[in-house]
Amino acid sequence: MTTTITICDTCKREDWDAEAQGITDGEALAALIEAEVAATGGDVNIRRYSCLMGCTRACNVTIQAEGKLNYTLGEFTADADAAKGIVEYATLHANSTSGQVPYREWPQAIKGHFTTRHPPLTESE
Repeated sequence: MTTTITICDTCKREDWDAEAQGITDGEALAALIEAEVAATGGDVNIRRYSCLMGCTRACNVTIQAEGKLNYTLGEFTADADAAKGIVEYATLHANSTSGQVPYREWPQAIKGHFTTRHPPLTESE
């Protein structure tokens, strides 16, 4: 199963300034993640979604795959380190049978950013 990174493209950090930035922090992070996947050939899908409802923890992303544990992460700064860490973690998630990645393998850039973990739905649910 392919892992998908969903990026909230409406996320705005507290210090967001519409006049100075022009685009939301979520749009900036999405562009960086898309560029990272393109550059590394990461085996993940990417999609933008307008609002993951985690406004107090902006910028938010989800890491999801059918039949695996799924995660929501937040409080990212739209920078290259965050994008790289998110893509690295999503690739590890994609290569895991259950979606669980051992902590020792987590990229430093995603540590402390986990918000929720969702169990996979079964076919009967």
